[in-house]
Amino acid sequence: MAGVRRKQTDTKPHAINDGLLSHQRGGQILLDAGAWVVAILAAALVQCDFRPNDLQVPSLAALTAAVLPVQMAMGTHQWLYRRRWRLGSFEEAAALARTTFGSTLVVGGCCLVLGSVTSLSVALGAGPIAVVLMAAKRFKLRHLAERRLRPAAQTLSRVVVIGAGEAGAQVVNAMLRSPDSPYDPVALIDDDPMRRNLRISGVPVLGTRADLPFVVDSLRADVVLIAVPSADAKLIRELCESASQLPVDIKVLPPVAHLFGSPVGVDDIRPITYADLLGRHQVHIDTDAVAHYLSGKRVLVTGAGGSIGSELCRQIAGYEPDELVMLDRDESALHALQLSLDGQALLQSRNLVIADIRDVQRLTGVFAEHKPDVVFHAAALKHVSFLEAYPDEALKSNVLGTMNVLNVATAFRVERFVNISTDKAVEPINVLGITKRIAERLTSWVGIGARGTFLSVRFGNVLGSRGSVLTSFTAQIEAGGPVTVTHPDVTRYFMTVEEAVLLVIQAGAVGRAGEVLVLDMGEPVSIAEVARRLIAAARRPVDITFTGLRPGEKLHETCLAADEPDNRPVHPLISHAQVPPLDPEELHRMDFTALPRELIEDMIKVVLSKESNDSVSEQRCNPREMSSAPFIDIS
Repeated sequence: MAGVRRKQTDTKPHAINDGLLSHQRGGQILLDAGAWVVAILAAALVQCDFRPNDLQVPSLAALTAAVLPVQMAMGTHQWLYRRRWRLGSFEEAAALARTTFGSTLVVGGCCLVLGSVTSLSVALGAGPIAVVLMAAKRFKLRHLAERRLRPAAQTLSRVVVIGAGEAGAQVVNAMLRSPDSPYDPVALIDDDPMRRNLRISGVPVLGTRADLPFVVDSLRADVVLIAVPSADAKLIRELCESASQLPVDIKVLPPVAHLFGSPVGVDDIRPITYADLLGRHQVHIDTDAVAHYLSGKRVLVTGAGGSIGSELCRQIAGYEPDELVMLDRDESALHALQLSLDGQALLQSRNLVIADIRDVQRLTGVFAEHKPDVVFHAAALKHVSFLEAYPDEALKSNVLGTMNVLNVATAFRVERFVNISTDKAVEPINVLGITKRIAERLTSWVGIGARGTFLSVRFGNVLGSRGSVLTSFTAQIEAGGPVTVTHPDVTRYFMTVEEAVLLVIQAGAVGRAGEVLVLDMGEPVSIAEVARRLIAAARRPVDITFTGLRPGEKLHETCLAADEPDNRPVHPLISHAQVPPLDPEELHRMDFTALPRELIEDMIKVVLSKESNDSVSEQRCNPREMSSAPFIDIS
């Protein structure tokens, strides 16, 4: 999981602060002394009704001589003259106020003891004037320093920022204060009428989305920046459509989940991606619940080198498990995973495990060595067309491999087991969906009687995963086309891998034994529309060719079957459904040597089979007996 980021905006203000305060500490003190002299003189003039001849110069000189060393001493004590605070920051302003208030009280107290009422009134009047002058001087110096650090405006991209909220304000300030920022913010756009006359660091709000073309044209803007990290995919698409007809580059700030609570900076500005256009979901996770079952535990992830498995490992690592075991049969994928986690890939850790889930003896050895408490089972074959051609391979990995992992996890008394499934398991018509539906039902069968909690999590397409339709479209566009789409009306659900895995981890915390938890994927997206948007973003003419649905493909996917109610008792983005358990003995009736089509027909029969109520009741009555040994002999 990504760690705390070091940003440009974290360090540049320090550079400004150091550069100015090193003007000399003595120089700061002299400037503050001058502010006190002016303040005392002003307060005295007010007291004598602006008659200079009535000024008591010796008394004022004595007051000044008294207040300056007190100011210097108290300012040093408050770190005002020791370069702790950023120049012109709220922290420095607070220290300045404490110093000046304290100095005024000390000197005023001395005047009161000495019985000098005139000097007392002057001192009390001069304090507020002095603090205003000293603060104004600091803010002016900071403003001048930031302007000196900025490159010439002629060399910068002129930016119109959409969104005048907190993120918009932060990014405008970051662009103005970062010496190597390539951007010059010239205007903001916001639909909130309360912000109509707002100015942020001198940058005005000039209208709403409807005014964007006029604002871009009148200010000769080069870039439109969408600064709304909380925006969902629909809003991002609408904003992109508003700007797509203009001669500007469209950029965006990442979603809230990717900012990790850090201030927004120039480094966060990036081009629009298909993840922004299709997959932004605002995912909120119960960190305490997740930490309860992951922190300090031994966690094993199968298929750790894949798109889902690798992101699982990165996010699980952030919860500080006692041990994270990453299992995959692809050594190159494990190499890349360790590199992304540790910054190096020496491949010497025993936590990196090369193993095939088809090999039950090897799995047994891995579980015996690491004794995992929690297992995320992400290993699977997933390409629809390949599995239509080779259903026996799908059966070996997605069904028998899952049985192996379930078997061994049960034997070693795993506390929590999460099987990663797919929306293609809902009323399946292809080999992938059939095998994943069998895996769901096998997991449910084990969940009925095992000591631990065994459940499945189901979701749709993952944006940017290896071999996904979006990466295929991108490659086709880069090659000059055509982009191939199966059908003009085909739709699919999409979610970013980070958001999908967040919900998978949350589901593992809230799911009950034998359930399948279905992640809310938002609204289905037209694949043809996806292709058109990617082509438009590439700004190059590419044709779209419709090839027709392939064997095993649906026109529209669904995440819940007709008999699965959309019940969300715990998390607003997670539905809980019951899956009919499947006795593994049913698989014994399958002929593994049959021709592909006959094997598919056998698998369909297994999927459609139902456990009898008597059988299920009997299993529920004997959980300890069931969990004491593997549920099927697959050796």
